[in-house]
Amino acid sequence: MYNFENCDVRFNVPLKEYTTFKTGGNAKVFIEPKTPVAVAQVLRKLTERGERYFVLGNGSNLLVADEGIDCPVIHIGKNLSEIKVEGERVICQAGALLSGAANAAYREELTGMEFAQGIPGSVGGGVCMNAGAYGGELKDIIDWIDYASPSGEFYRMDCDTADLTYRHSFFSDKEYVVTAACFKLNRGNGEEILAKMKDLAERRRDKQPLKYPSAGSTFKRPCGYFAAALIEEAGLKGLCVGDACVSEKHSGFIINKGNATTEDILCLMEKVKKAVYEKSGVTLEAEVKFWK
Repeated sequence: MYNFENCDVRFNVPLKEYTTFKTGGNAKVFIEPKTPVAVAQVLRKLTERGERYFVLGNGSNLLVADEGIDCPVIHIGKNLSEIKVEGERVICQAGALLSGAANAAYREELTGMEFAQGIPGSVGGGVCMNAGAYGGELKDIIDWIDYASPSGEFYRMDCDTADLTYRHSFFSDKEYVVTAACFKLNRGNGEEILAKMKDLAERRRDKQPLKYPSAGSTFKRPCGYFAAALIEEAGLKGLCVGDACVSEKHSGFIINKGNATTEDILCLMEKVKKAVYEKSGVTLEAEVKFWK
């Protein structure tokens, strides 16, 4: 039933091994396409059978239900992680890491992607949520995006039509699958690019709880506010549910101190949302996606 060409297919795969939160149950079916054509074929066959599916990148913005996922999970990872540089453009398959793309740009002395060096996500996931950090967003550098539809057809979309806004894109909550993206950069000075990347890395180490599993910023930035400041003002630093805790180092992060479950994290997120609303009247919106 799950015999797809140019794909590795496994069963009952622990998804906590594929998420940065290190929580969640198993995927009943875990499909790893080896080519963009294989991605399209998998989508078409699953759609024809009326099966729902989830698409997994680097799992850096994701919570998976503790009971696992009973539908196919399509993993766009190492099999689809090619990065190539053509002039001032960095062209990446969707499974490539954003950090890898940023480093490839640096090696070719291309500037504009330094902000992405510390983002733990993949290119595909980053495009879907218009990932960003330290004042930069992917929408600032995307040239075009290739994607596959549920019917198994390929399309190319340019940046202007991709509806790239804060942590949102044309692909948000749709069943299209990004297969590649092209980033348009500028010629720069290699020493200056490296210095900027080192500075941002140092700022992350100083301010973020990188030694614990997390999904980065747990909540989106509310209009006119900063989620971390609202959480701190509500006195929530260090609040825990099991091993899920609001980081003492950066209150915008919920961390897994060792044995947290997804349910622990979700419960803590609700406590934080309630306390922040009661304190400030602001409703926090989760940045982290939840699969069940």
